[in-house]
Amino acid sequence: MTFRASAGFTSNWEHFGFTVADGVATVTFSRPEKLNALTFDVYADLRDLLAELPHRGDARVLVITGQGRGFCSGGDVEEIIGELRKMPAAQLLEFTRMTGAVVKAMRECQLPIIASVNGIAAGAGSVIALASDFRLLAEKAAFAFLFTKVGLAGADMGSAYLLPRLIGLGRATELLMLGDKVDSATAERIGLATKVTTDLPGETAALAARLADGPALAYSTTKVLLTRELDMDLGSSIELEAITQALLMKSDDHGEFYAAWAAGRSPRWTGR
Repeated sequence: MTFRASAGFTSNWEHFGFTVADGVATVTFSRPEKLNALTFDVYADLRDLLAELPHRGDARVLVITGQGRGFCSGGDVEEIIGELRKMPAAQLLEFTRMTGAVVKAMRECQLPIIASVNGIAAGAGSVIALASDFRLLAEKAAFAFLFTKVGLAGADMGSAYLLPRLIGLGRATELLMLGDKVDSATAERIGLATKVTTDLPGETAALAARLADGPALAYSTTKVLLTRELDMDLGSSIELEAITQALLMKSDDHGEFYAAWAAGRSPRWTGR
């Protein structure tokens, strides 16, 4: 059952491509001539889509990718940075809170998120990939946490929270403070990339299909616990996991596992 009030779902997203097929939602950044640089509208649409997506009922996984040579080159220098220079502090804070809200929504979205990184992921683009659950990289892909190179703090949009937890404090300090480019091979070696592949569309489709066709409730619950337990002590984590596991033992999918095991067949997951 999906609880919805009077507001309907958005039927058309103007500032990026959006499709849903076979349980896989796909966001495609669609400004290839600017390496998919972000605008105010792209940020706002992505934030709002992430709020809607878990309630639609037709998607079990989200893929984020880019058109052309780039994944996302960060904020557009002309359309964002130039405009920010004219704003008073209150408006600047409104903007930075909005960009952070995108990452918060990604981490709190119960759907698994795959960043299919087809090219450069720089600045805010690197943080969007970082906030995803899986990062599949083409061989030509690269990361660059560029914030200090434009005179801003390397800690932006939650990067100083997420990156040390993924690759360790030492590596995160190097990437966020120096802002140097990280090629795909290095990203895989330090744990920033889930996988580097010569067939990014195929690998992305295979992982997305696996997540969409599998026990979606188990996947989403695992993501929620991974997010919530980052700041818990061990005793609290064990208690939360005990309560959660007891509840999932009453789920349809767990019952289906046992029925399938008894019958010698593969489970037919429903995500319930």
